[in-house]
Amino acid sequence: MNLPQPQELIVRLAADIRPALGPDWAVVGIHTGGAWVMEALVRELGSDAPQGVLDIAFYRDDFSRIGLHPEVKPSHIPFEVEDRNILLIDDVLYTGRTVRAAMNLLFDYGRPAAIRLAVLIDRGGRELPICPDYVGLKLDLGARQHVSLVRDDAGTLSFVVREKG
Repeated sequence: MNLPQPQELIVRLAADIRPALGPDWAVVGIHTGGAWVMEALVRELGSDAPQGVLDIAFYRDDFSRIGLHPEVKPSHIPFEVEDRNILLIDDVLYTGRTVRAAMNLLFDYGRPAAIRLAVLIDRGGRELPICPDYVGLKLDLGARQHVSLVRDDAGTLSFVVREKG
């Protein structure tokens, strides 16, 4: 499967987001891939919007089943969330459960005025009524296919598509 380079999709997202991003917005990436996309998107936008990162490990609805991911990182929200417009960013939107967990965590910091969702890839297969406001690429994958955003040691982003076991 040939996918566009992540940077192409980031440029596309930036063009869609730029008209809506105002001075009262903050951007928040979901650890890990969403944080990488956020960094690249903020560079592309040339934005000085406040930035934060969420690690939703403790907010996952499958936490009791799968346990704690070995690489839990602290969330970092260095701005006031209350009454702030938030652009929430993730790499791949699938079931909607990660975004739901991220919104739950954001509300622990305060009540945002609004949350908009930007994703690099929307691969379909929703289990919850979560819909992105900004999408780099809509992709229809089979139930056994999985797409991931990876970053190499040099910081270059790329996609990996594989079949699930």
